[in-house]
Amino acid sequence: MIIWPCIFKLDGDSELMFLGSEHQLSIELDDLIWDGSDRLIDSDGHCYRVSEEGGSYVFEPADVQLSLQAVTQLIQEHEFAKAEMCLTKIQFSSIQEAIQSIS
Repeated sequence: MIIWPCIFKLDGDSELMFLGSEHQLSIELDDLIWDGSDRLIDSDGHCYRVSEEGGSYVFEPADVQLSLQAVTQLIQEHEFAKAEMCLTKIQFSSIQEAIQSIS
C-alpha cells in the first residue's frame, strides 16, 4: 500500500515531483513523458514501478526500500540542480518530512 505523500523520480533526472495523492499523480502522469524506469517513492521509502493498463495506472512494488539517507541524497541532488539552497542545510528526521520538503 502506497503511503502518501510521495515523490516521483524520473530516471536520469535529478528533478523530483511532490505528489500529495494518487489523483494528483494521475494528473501529472497524463501530462508527463515517463517510462517504466521512473519510480514513485512513498513516505516510507518504498519504491514502485508505474505502468498503464487499460487506461488506468498500476503501481507495482519494486522490492526496494530507500533509507532516510538515500531519500535525503535525492532531495539534495534535486535542490543542487535548482541551485537555491545550501546542501549542508538539508537534513531530515524522517522520510515523510523529507518528502514534504519538496512540496
